[in-house]
Amino acid sequence: MALTQAGTKPIVEYPSTDGEPMAQNTKQYRYITTLQGGLAAMFRDRPDVFVAGDLFWYPIEGDNKTRAAPDVMVVFGRPKGDRESYRQWEEDNIAPQVVFEILSPSNTLTELLDKSLFYGCYGVQEYYIYDPDRGELYGFVRDALGHLRRVEEMRGWVSPLLGVRFELEGGELVVVRPDGERFVGYEELVAALEQERQRAERLAQRLRELGVEPE
Repeated sequence: MALTQAGTKPIVEYPSTDGEPMAQNTKQYRYITTLQGGLAAMFRDRPDVFVAGDLFWYPIEGDNKTRAAPDVMVVFGRPKGDRESYRQWEEDNIAPQVVFEILSPSNTLTELLDKSLFYGCYGVQEYYIYDPDRGELYGFVRDALGHLRRVEEMRGWVSPLLGVRFELEGGELVVVRPDGERFVGYEELVAALEQERQRAERLAQRLRELGVEPE
């Protein structure tokens, strides 16, 4: 907390990092980036949907101790754009509605309980936890009484806010868009685009052999 002139409020600093890495292994990192990228792509035409990964969220002005950094978070009603942190009072006091946590071997029960209490207290509507080492997926959705309640069966569950469907295939998390397309990582996306390019080239060559010049 920085000092100011007499009679004015102290300037509170809101750190953008705690010095810890975003992920502790390649598997955790892969799921985080696939989720963040998939959600950002799905809402790319919605200027009022902000998607971020590993970004500090401060819900209370003047309090830089109460904070969380969801692995992925989605905020409806806020514009896209870069931020050092998500300071809720600067965002029309809109809390992230959907958060994801991808567990690493070092996560403790106490840490998970603290995060669950934080998300329950500060307005998260949907909270999803995936453990890639155990192949386990958990979901919590806010009920009519305002409590985050566990989803009994996550296989085939459709997020009320996101519209995506969750599946587990051999313990691997699969997220399916409303249009039926799956979330994929960048490497898989590039491979699919290359296959499509090669298919188009083969089709063009076949048309030329038939005397038709493709446009």
